[in-house]
Amino acid sequence: VELCFPHLNTSCWKPKRPHSHSVLIAIVLSFISLLTVTLNLLVIISISHFRQLHTPTNFLLLSLAVSDFVVGLNMSFQVMLIDGCWLLSDHMCTLYFVLEYIGTCSSIGIMVLISIDRYVAICYPLHYSTKVTAKRVQVCVSLCWIAALFYVSIVMKDYLKQPGRYKSCVGECVMANDIIHQFTDFTVFYLIPITIILVLYMRVFVVAVSQARAMRSHIASVSHQRSVSVTAKKSELKAAGTLGVVIVVFIICLSPYFCVTITGQDTVVNASSASVVLCLYDSNSCLNPMVYAFFYPWFRKSIRLIVTLKILKPGSCETKVL
Repeated sequence: VELCFPHLNTSCWKPKRPHSHSVLIAIVLSFISLLTVTLNLLVIISISHFRQLHTPTNFLLLSLAVSDFVVGLNMSFQVMLIDGCWLLSDHMCTLYFVLEYIGTCSSIGIMVLISIDRYVAICYPLHYSTKVTAKRVQVCVSLCWIAALFYVSIVMKDYLKQPGRYKSCVGECVMANDIIHQFTDFTVFYLIPITIILVLYMRVFVVAVSQARAMRSHIASVSHQRSVSVTAKKSELKAAGTLGVVIVVFIICLSPYFCVTITGQDTVVNASSASVVLCLYDSNSCLNPMVYAFFYPWFRKSIRLIVTLKILKPGSCETKVL
C-alpha cells in the first residue's frame, strides 16, 4: 500500500491491485477512448464537409457525434484513475464531471430526437418532409444542449463555486450526489428517455411489420413496379430490426450506472470507484457511430475520401457520396 502523494500527510492511499490487472484495464480504456474519438470525428467531418449529407436526420447524427466525441475525450481521464489516484487539480476534477454530465445528457437527448425522427419517417412518410425540417432540427438540437448545460449548472452549482469541497484526502476526485439528484438523474435521463424510445420503436415495428405483411399478401398479383415497393418495405423492416439492436445496447450500457445511482447507498460519487459502471455507460458513445453511421454506405465512402485526403481538393464538398 502506497500513498498517492508520498510527500503529503493528507494524501489518499492507493488501493491494492495487481499491476498486470491495472495495465490491462488501462490498455482497454485507452483503446475504447481512441476508437470513440476517431469514429465520432469521422462522422463529424463527413456530415460537416459533404453538402449532400446536409439533411435533418444527418444533422441529428452530427450532434450525437459531437456529444459522443466529448464523452470519448473525457474517457481518457479514466485511464489516469486506474491506480485509484487523481493526480490533477481540483478544477480538472470539476471539468471531468462537467464534461461527463454534458456529454452523456446531450447524447441521451439526441437519441430521443433520433427515435422521433425515425418514427415520423416510417409511420408518416408522406408528411416527413413538412414535419421534419432542417430549421426545426437545429432548434431541437440547440434546446437539447441548452437543457444539458442548464441541468449541469444546477446539479454542480456548489461544486463549481468550490472545487474539491467534498474530497476527504489529496488525490481524490468526488462529487456530492444527494438522493434528489439521484432520483432526478434516474427519472430524467433513464426512465423517461427509455420509455419514449421504447414506445416509439414499438410503434415503428408494428407499422413496418403490418406493411410488410400487406405487401407479401399481394406479391403474387403485383406488377414489377410494385415489386420494387415491396423491396423498399423489406429494407425498412430490416432498418427497424437494426433499431431494435440499438435499444438493447442502449439499455445494457445505461442500466448498470442508473441501478447504482438509484440505490442511494452512497451520496458521494467517486470517479475512481465508479470507473467500471461509468466506462460501460460511456461505451455507448463508441457504439453510437457504429450503429447509426458505420453501416451506412455514405459513411464508408466518406471514410475513404477522408483517409486518402481527397477532401482537401477544391470542390470536394460537392462530391456525391449517396
